[in-house]
Amino acid sequence: MNIGGFDRLVRLFTGLGVVLFDYISSANWEIVFLIFGTWSVLTSVFGWCPFYKVFGVRTCPTVFKIDKELDQLT
Repeated sequence: MNIGGFDRLVRLFTGLGVVLFDYISSANWEIVFLIFGTWSVLTSVFGWCPFYKVFGVRTCPTVFKIDKELDQLT
C-alpha cells in the first residue's frame, strides 16, 4: 500500500463525484469522466497507485514487512 487514509478518502469522493458527473454529462466526454472516476475509486479501494510507485511517492505511514522465516516456508 502506498496511499494514506486521507488520500484514499479524497480519491474515493472525487472519483464518485466524477462518475456521478459522468452519468449526467454529454456523450462527448462521457468515456473520459468514466475512466478517470473509475481509476480514482479503484486506487482508493486497493490503496495502491502505480504512478506513486514510479515516482517514489508514499502517503501511507505503514510499511508492511514479510517475516523471512514465513517466506522460507513457502
